[in-house]
Amino acid sequence: MQSMYYVGLDVHKKTISYCVKDASGHIHLEGTIPATRMDLNRWMKTLPEPWTAAMEATIFSGWIYDHLKPHAAALKVAHPLMLRAIAAAKKKNDRIDAHKIADCLRCDFLPESYMASTEIRERRRTLRYRNLLVRQAVQMKNKTAVLLMEAGVAYNKQRLHKVGYFRELLTTNQDIDDGLRSLLRMCRETVVRLGKTESALVRSLQRDPMLRERIDRLMTIPAVGPITALTWVLEVGDVRRFSSIKKAISYCGLCGAEKSSGDTIQRTPLSKQRNRHLQTILIEAAKMAPRNSPALAMIYDREKQKGNANRATLAVARKLVAYLVAVDRRQKDFLVVENENCTAA
Repeated sequence: MQSMYYVGLDVHKKTISYCVKDASGHIHLEGTIPATRMDLNRWMKTLPEPWTAAMEATIFSGWIYDHLKPHAAALKVAHPLMLRAIAAAKKKNDRIDAHKIADCLRCDFLPESYMASTEIRERRRTLRYRNLLVRQAVQMKNKTAVLLMEAGVAYNKQRLHKVGYFRELLTTNQDIDDGLRSLLRMCRETVVRLGKTESALVRSLQRDPMLRERIDRLMTIPAVGPITALTWVLEVGDVRRFSSIKKAISYCGLCGAEKSSGDTIQRTPLSKQRNRHLQTILIEAAKMAPRNSPALAMIYDREKQKGNANRATLAVARKLVAYLVAVDRRQKDFLVVENENCTAA
């Protein structure tokens, strides 16, 4: 049988440092190549066969992973925080990092991170771009209010961004001069343009044949709309990678971290090691969920009686995760079973 060669890759924007070792730890090749597809093709021709590679998860890892995967016996992506804890050293540079990754891969100590399929990652990029557009639209709305406050213009805060009220404000208010009026119109036009683009992106994802059936199934859950369903599908990928609901809740950042030493146990409100996109969407959905589901309203009221509304919202968000995992894993629509005022998925 041919012996396997283990390749450690330290990936950066412009360069990739590599180290090739055999099973005994002997170095066969090491060096640095430019981070381009053409240079990767030339480099792969110099590698001994068969080979398996590992790299740290970075913003640049996706396209490199896709390019190398057809040629490797196996390709893995390491979790950055866990890898840093395992391979900590006083002296650190790109060459040493490549050595460490190769050794972790060779000794089966690599803290592997989940890598979604190329199709899911491409659609996830679209959804995250949509989130950027929403943030920019909110910034422009806030800027509109700031411009009016700077000029001392009185306005109705609840109706400011309504089309009719905004047009009337510009034409009838004597405190708005020509310079301010042009800035306000530009803000409004930007908000409208961003809103149309955001809506078009959401519609395109909802109609995607790869996602449509799964999204429609998740939207049968009370309080789960298209944005929540899309975020769950594209950020989670394959729901079977969670062996339990607790692990899914932890991934979404809806549980506290723990720091224990001796008899002292300290818990933080929310863990910072999470998928922040899912965490944000689920908390926002949980704030609206009690209005749409009697069962979730009962959970919220029960937790709120303990004196903390934020913890009540988190309890609802955790229940939403349980619903999402159940529906996604079973591939069946959400069912409401009325039995002594209990609701189950």
